[in-house]
Amino acid sequence: MLYWLKFLSDGGDVFNLFQYITFRAGGAFFTALIFGFIFGQPLINLLRRKQKKGQPIRDDGPQSHFAKAGTPTMGGLLILSAMLVATLMWARLDNPYVWIVLFVTIAFGLIGFADDYAKVTKQNTKGVSSRIRFAIGLLIAALAGAAAAWVHPADLTNQLAVPVFKNLLINLGIFFVPFSMIVIVGAANAVNLTDGLDGLAVMPVMIAAGALGIIAYVVGTSTFSAYLGVHYVKGTADLLVFTAALIGGGLGFLWYNAPPAAVFMGDTGSLALGGALGAIAVVTKHEIVLAIVGGLFVVEALSVIIQVLYFKRTGRRVFLMAPIHHHFEKKGWAEPQIVIRFWIISLILALIGLATLKLR
Repeated sequence: MLYWLKFLSDGGDVFNLFQYITFRAGGAFFTALIFGFIFGQPLINLLRRKQKKGQPIRDDGPQSHFAKAGTPTMGGLLILSAMLVATLMWARLDNPYVWIVLFVTIAFGLIGFADDYAKVTKQNTKGVSSRIRFAIGLLIAALAGAAAAWVHPADLTNQLAVPVFKNLLINLGIFFVPFSMIVIVGAANAVNLTDGLDGLAVMPVMIAAGALGIIAYVVGTSTFSAYLGVHYVKGTADLLVFTAALIGGGLGFLWYNAPPAAVFMGDTGSLALGGALGAIAVVTKHEIVLAIVGGLFVVEALSVIIQVLYFKRTGRRVFLMAPIHHHFEKKGWAEPQIVIRFWIISLILALIGLATLKLR
């Protein structure tokens, strides 16, 4: 919205700054951050009053988690609200890629909100049926994938770009939309599985968003994409504003989610943020790089898949408990130790993902 102030400029005043994506990204970051600081505590107070007993705790979880009983959930509302306000203020609202990513984020946030609401009101950990959540998620992802294919440049429509190899494109044809569905729904559920300890999911999400924001800016800027030899997708650069808003909102939330957490993100936040990462990867043609940048989420999801399949086949477990962060809890690692080490791993993987921009 504020982008249009550039037309008030005579070329040498403050209004001229609003045409620059980096300036608007900075504005989005601070807007979301300040929003989080201002409305964080009032939201937590409201959630406490409404939820009474807070998020239900799994009976089969680590014993240390029972001390968290009564902590409210749905804290993802703070991130989503801050991100939405900041993005609408600072992004170009005539940019279709911004709307595709916003659509996925808000839609998955609504799925998560319904699940959190069911858990809190029924006081059990099941919530909405996983089949229903999965089916709705696939529909949302299908719409986003089809929209991305529609607005992508003609030479990139339905194509899968392979990192490192400069000119290698794989034509997925009619399978592009199903592939997009896998990426977006997979990312949403992988982040959801990671959200099991205070601060564990939100920081890796911010790190991954920062990396994807840089990628979106490079891919959407003709000079940078030509220099680095990556495929140019006009318009994606403005997603840097969205990712900056996500990081600002995430930091505002982390202020209250730092151990011991005053509020949990809940599925409201984790599904939305994971879906956002998947959508950005799809529109920027960096779906494969997402698996590197979000490698921590991939490992968390794989640990659950391996555990379930192995247990069904043999009746035994590979991990003491899945997802894998609970395995380390069972082994005696302190929660802050797990969280910080996983943050470090996320940062390393993000840097490796960014390195693919130069490796050509």
